[in-house]
Amino acid sequence: MAVYTDISEEELGAFLGEYPVGELLSYKGIAEGTENSNYLLHTFGGAFILTLYERRVDKADLPFFLGLMEHLARKGVTCPLPVHRRDGQTIGELAGRPAALITFLEGMWMRRPTPQHCREVGKALAGLHQAAADFPLTRKNALSPGGWMHLWEGAKGRADEVEPGLEREVEAEFAEITRYWPTDLPSGIIHADLFPDNVFFLGGKVSGIIDFYFACNDLLAYDIATCLNAWCFEKDTSYNLTKGAALLAGYQSVRPLEPSEAEALPLLARGSALRFMLTRLHDWLTIPDGALVNKRDPMEYVRRLRFHRQVAAPTEYGIDIA
Repeated sequence: MAVYTDISEEELGAFLGEYPVGELLSYKGIAEGTENSNYLLHTFGGAFILTLYERRVDKADLPFFLGLMEHLARKGVTCPLPVHRRDGQTIGELAGRPAALITFLEGMWMRRPTPQHCREVGKALAGLHQAAADFPLTRKNALSPGGWMHLWEGAKGRADEVEPGLEREVEAEFAEITRYWPTDLPSGIIHADLFPDNVFFLGGKVSGIIDFYFACNDLLAYDIATCLNAWCFEKDTSYNLTKGAALLAGYQSVRPLEPSEAEALPLLARGSALRFMLTRLHDWLTIPDGALVNKRDPMEYVRRLRFHRQVAAPTEYGIDIA
């Protein structure tokens, strides 16, 4: 979440007039994240998140994202729900951008997740995969290996500004990862961005999953690899084997991995690290100063990439494949 577009109280009041949520009481921008402009609203009808869609979100994808939230909620996954306007639609327009009003979820995200949090996230991810299996809409992953190359072409000329030699290193990664990238593993709808700030907890249990704006159809194990990157590394860049084992055990307690999925984890984790390094690198180089956005250091994911490059077997992530 972030804020790129400022809105006035008058604009917001007119926008909310199309929704059965009551009069506006207060609103404030949310600085966390990098993709869309987000505001926390309080009205007489309760608390809501207002999202103005920007940057990498295509308006044509919004029915997929919002429909997926409603589908998952019907299947028992706690996630935000789009509020329907008085005309029945879920997508409006504000400040010249597509916009939606989403219900607010209680809970807090874990800035220092424990192995137990990781286990619960693994279970929640597997449950999401199962719940989404019969969702009728599909969306191609715009940030699959082909999308990574598009980002890289726009940023590689300045990559060495971040670290000398980075351009040469990433070029070599592309050559190997794309050569061996799997295409025949179990697939379905994935969240594709299940970082700690997108998972809320109450009492040690997952109370909600948010931010489905990268959700798409892709390899299920790739979603697991992204979670290993997001949840199981410490601030000193070391991989926490206990957290990794807990996350993988939690996932497999709901949906056991096929042997081919487990074997592919080292390569999928490298690919996931490369993908998030590239979006961070792109944003690091292109987001203007002054935007209410937290830029994230691409080198965090370069270091993860280097770790995965040295992994010889999936057991090094803590997975039990006996």
